[in-house]
Amino acid sequence: MKKILIFFYTITFVFVCCSFNFIDKSKIVSNFKLKSATTNSWISLSDYKEARGFIIIFTCNKCPMARFYSKRLNQMEAKYKKLGVPLLAINSMDTLTYAEESFKLMQKKIKKEQLTFPYLQDKKQNVAKEFKATHTPQAFVIWKNKSGKYIIKYQGAIDDNAGEPEKAKNHFLTNAVDELLQNKEVSTKTSESFGCRIFLRGQPQTMN
Repeated sequence: MKKILIFFYTITFVFVCCSFNFIDKSKIVSNFKLKSATTNSWISLSDYKEARGFIIIFTCNKCPMARFYSKRLNQMEAKYKKLGVPLLAINSMDTLTYAEESFKLMQKKIKKEQLTFPYLQDKKQNVAKEFKATHTPQAFVIWKNKSGKYIIKYQGAIDDNAGEPEKAKNHFLTNAVDELLQNKEVSTKTSESFGCRIFLRGQPQTMN
């Protein structure tokens, strides 16, 4: 009987450990390398040797909801980059379907809206698939763990008022970054984001 109990506890322990490892692994973000419309050069996470984490924003050229946030994103870049948390914006829209999401028009958007952060093109949509990004704008906070891997700590909306920033009551994104900078757990790990759908190439364009 004692041997059976020991075997049972051993199996349970292994299962729990493996489960936690699997959950943690699913949150790890691989290093990626994308071309920046801001500088016309290639940028990867590994370029930022001193980064504690990153603010990742999936956005695009034409989405009205995304355009509301340009000024706020510039402000976040100015504040958090100095604290070791750079902001990277990523356009994962299918350029074969949406000509208005071309690299050249990304460059025009940068000039028109005076964007100060890297605006990267995810032409093959691989980064969107890894993050499971579905809308623009959609925010993620990734943070470096003790092993030097980046883990998703927050995903969802930037805040709860796109059109009137002064009336926003929940600043989900910046709250998450501030908590991580204070070595705290993120209190709100997910929220619902709204905006334009990111359709992956080859998938039917339905709203379901």
